[in-house]
Amino acid sequence: MQCSMLKCKLHRVTVTHSELDYEGSCAIDTDLMTSAGIREYEQIEIYNITNGERFSTYAIKAEAGSGIISVNGAAAHKAAPNDLIIIAAYASYNEQELKTYQPTLVYVDDQNTISHTNTQIPVQAVS
Repeated sequence: MQCSMLKCKLHRVTVTHSELDYEGSCAIDTDLMTSAGIREYEQIEIYNITNGERFSTYAIKAEAGSGIISVNGAAAHKAAPNDLIIIAAYASYNEQELKTYQPTLVYVDDQNTISHTNTQIPVQAVS
């Protein structure tokens, strides 16, 4: 059996550009892509925290260290500069792989600079 699991995510990155007349994709600072394990042209899911939009596209490289997160093409209608988004990628794992499975979670500051990484989401108390 194969299970589709979260492979990695960039949590609460800030959209820096929204380019309607650009070929569809999401340009991501190469350092962020590398840290998360997102490959160029890999399918990604984007969850817009600011407006609730959710959509799929693919990742392309932006300049390393630039902090660029550019939502391009038709997806530019779903995210604007300064929106907070989560970028996630998923993969299929077999039962053997699931025994050691851990996602890569990358957290950033308000400049899209990596603040820390983790392999599990902290448990939050519900009131």
